Amino acid sequence: MYNHAPDDYVCPFCRIVQKLDEDRIPDIVYQNEDISVFIGLDHAPNNLGHAIIIPNQHFENIYDLPLHLATKIHDCARKLAWTLKESYSCEGTSLHQHNEPAGDQRVWHYHLHVLPRYKNDGVYTGLPVRRLTSSERAKYARKLRTLLKEKLTIPSS
Repeated sequence: MYNHAPDDYVCPFCRIVQKLDEDRIPDIVYQNEDISVFIGLDHAPNNLGHAIIIPNQHFENIYDLPLHLATKIHDCARKLAWTLKESYSCEGTSLHQHNEPAGDQRVWHYHLHVLPRYKNDGVYTGLPVRRLTSSERAKYARKLRTLLKEKLTIPSS
């Protein structure tokens, strides 16, 4: 539908799902047949350790995403938000999802960011983002992995 990826686009998120980028494998927090959760590369300086949820099948944006996968992604986001609160002692959470260039979408694969939030964290003030190292991402993934897996095995209410 409203797609913008060039014809020769190599999707970095599909590569994560297929485990083709070995340096990103430790970033995976959770994966099942429908969705994957991994630690993002770039973070606001006061919101380190945010996670990204994607469908394993390639859909460019929300316009293409089937409702049954949107439901699974949002259920996971709810459980991930609880996990962030427990793991990071954050005071809140935010969900970010972008579509098309004007909507600030930069990766042409539907994805939902789940951020830990703190009072006066400056996330919307334009602070420069920080790229986490692979060891930092792995540390955050380990911190979330066990708790999230427990939550995702609990049936939705």
